[in-house]
Amino acid sequence: MKFTQFKEKYPVWSLELDKNEAKYATISEIINHFKERIDAHPIAVYISVFNHYEHTKSIPEHSMVDGLTGLENIIFCFGKEIPTTKVAAIRPRSIAVCEFGDKFVIEFMEAPNEKLNETMQEWAKEIIK
Repeated sequence: MKFTQFKEKYPVWSLELDKNEAKYATISEIINHFKERIDAHPIAVYISVFNHYEHTKSIPEHSMVDGLTGLENIIFCFGKEIPTTKVAAIRPRSIAVCEFGDKFVIEFMEAPNEKLNETMQEWAKEIIK
């Protein structure tokens, strides 16, 4: 997994893999993988799936990265405590599953809890054959 700072302030973890390196052939299968992990986690709760690609494509003056053919976000929450109301500004979590002709890109914003970052990285790496 690769760590970057998007727009110099958003910490993002990314996994890019060729489709032939992936255990799954479609976005839906990858989303299902994450849903199974969320459902099995002792504190995570599944919320929804958002088809970001279709939403953006429906906007008349939309703009998309070249070659993108699909993008869905699985939305969930790890929240087991609320030490301050500011934590609500960074929840819930979202993992993006992006599809291009020859590859998938999995991305998520870093969580403030290192253990949960490791969990999301493990879930993403399980997609690799």
